[in-house]
Amino acid sequence: MTVAGSDAGRSALMSRVRQAGTAPEIAVAVLLRKIGVSSRLNVRTLPGSPDFANRRRKWAIFVHGCFWHQHRGCSKATRPKANASFWDEKFVANRRRDAAAIRALRKKGFKVVVIWECETRNPEMLKARLLKIFEPRGIDVGKSVDHA
Repeated sequence: MTVAGSDAGRSALMSRVRQAGTAPEIAVAVLLRKIGVSSRLNVRTLPGSPDFANRRRKWAIFVHGCFWHQHRGCSKATRPKANASFWDEKFVANRRRDAAAIRALRKKGFKVVVIWECETRNPEMLKARLLKIFEPRGIDVGKSVDHA
């Protein structure tokens, strides 16, 4: 049995999984800055601790990992064969928690967007999606200020 297959090995592997500052989050942050959108990171005072939010303009973005949040139809949303019942329960709980956070934010008047990890792999498509999200829905992103 490999180290990753043992309980201690699996625990060590899982402890290295980041919750914040992931590559997909960084990709979204870079594009939000490029299009002039002001936000706060990992806002713990809002339901679900959105990855990006602007309280004044009332919007929130969650950047979900395709595996952890089980992105339907995505090849990254695999299900481990070992301990399948644990993983099934874990994924159901994650999806319920996500839905509850989105409902709570919407109840507070927030516009909520979910960006999937796989969507961050194509920066041009992601930028187009972000522009589409912010402009047509009337979310006022403010004007960029040139400090030069």
